[in-house]
Amino acid sequence: MSGIRWLVLCVLVLGPGAAVAEEPEVDGGLEGRMAVVREVLRDVPLIDGHNDTPWAIRSHVDNRLGEFDFNDTTGFDRPMQTDIRRLRAGGVGAVFWSVWVPTELSGPEAVTTVIEQIDLVHRLTQKYPEDLEMALTAADVRRIHSGGRIASLIGAEGGHCLNDSLAVLRQLFALGVRYLTLTHWDNTAWADAATDAPQHDGLTDFGRAVVGEMNRLGMMVDLSHVSPQTMADVLAVTRAPIIFSHSGASRLNPHPRNVPENILASVAENRGVVMVDFVPVFLSDTYLGWRAAAKAEKTRLETYYPGDPQAVKDAMDLWMGDHPPPAVDVEDVADHIDEVRRVAGIDHVGIGSDFDGMPKGPEGLDDVSGYPLLLAELLDRGYSRDDVAKVAGLNVLRVMADVERVAAELQRTEAPNDLLLVDLDGPQHDETSSN
Repeated sequence: MSGIRWLVLCVLVLGPGAAVAEEPEVDGGLEGRMAVVREVLRDVPLIDGHNDTPWAIRSHVDNRLGEFDFNDTTGFDRPMQTDIRRLRAGGVGAVFWSVWVPTELSGPEAVTTVIEQIDLVHRLTQKYPEDLEMALTAADVRRIHSGGRIASLIGAEGGHCLNDSLAVLRQLFALGVRYLTLTHWDNTAWADAATDAPQHDGLTDFGRAVVGEMNRLGMMVDLSHVSPQTMADVLAVTRAPIIFSHSGASRLNPHPRNVPENILASVAENRGVVMVDFVPVFLSDTYLGWRAAAKAEKTRLETYYPGDPQAVKDAMDLWMGDHPPPAVDVEDVADHIDEVRRVAGIDHVGIGSDFDGMPKGPEGLDDVSGYPLLLAELLDRGYSRDDVAKVAGLNVLRVMADVERVAAELQRTEAPNDLLLVDLDGPQHDETSSN
């Protein structure tokens, strides 16, 4: 983020005495909208549904927090997009930290890794008690925000981390996980992913058991990354609202990670929420085409320079100079929010950035200090103050509370499910599977 934008955000979001002696000149229209954003975020926690900071910390310092300063993470060779300083500048009230596990890991190793990442979130939160506090419920988020701290929530990304075990699912919930993304890039043994060849025609019987047990526990079902058929299957069987923790709208960009229009309509019927992500390749069809061309060029160069990665890099640098990536900015994110609102309604849209899970965010949303610019853009498009409050966090809080209510009702009548995958799907189960 540029120094000027940082100073502007400090002044407009935190107040004139926050970080600078001189207030920079700000366009009056933007200043007025940012003042409204500041007022909204004083009352309503801005909730980001998906942030990959935990894996970024693992990548940088191998989860050794004694070597890590979360107040400022800009000093790494690959600077992070998240730290406390910029979370405060962005007016953030709560974050779902993603405890992601690569799909290359399987079995007990995947379970161990997800627990290590959960442990990291707890330790990170404990290390910064003046700024962060663990949250398990919607009421916790409201209380923590009212107390001036940022609520730390946990979402597990990729159902392969369960090792096909409902017992592991229950223990993840006990450790604080409040949503599970059913797949990542690859299928699991019980659900199809959006970016893998269909294997199950959506959700298997065991997958339906996973959704049922999540409903009973009070864990939100996250449909980002799953195939359209898996989305439809989950919406047909879930007894609680679902979420998309970080997804866009397919009509604007047909990337398989985005949500088809018919599913958006079903999300409204389900009372769920789609939290729009900031990843350029998911936002812009033009950017998606550029990236495909860049991949094709790299493949071509590798055939010309076999075994010579430096020659490939040098030639690729020249190509990039002649073919710069198309611009993607805050307006592209707002376009996807508009589209979810158009189809599903204002009560069913939120924010799920994917910061620290992407190399570079859209212009204006370079890091976690940029959320107010997005909300100001929505105001400029005619969204009311109440609309902005819903997008910022009220919609997610409503879903969380609804999921908690459904769980309380189900726990009065249902015991924990003790089925195994082999009980329902028999020979489909492969203990050596990478998923």
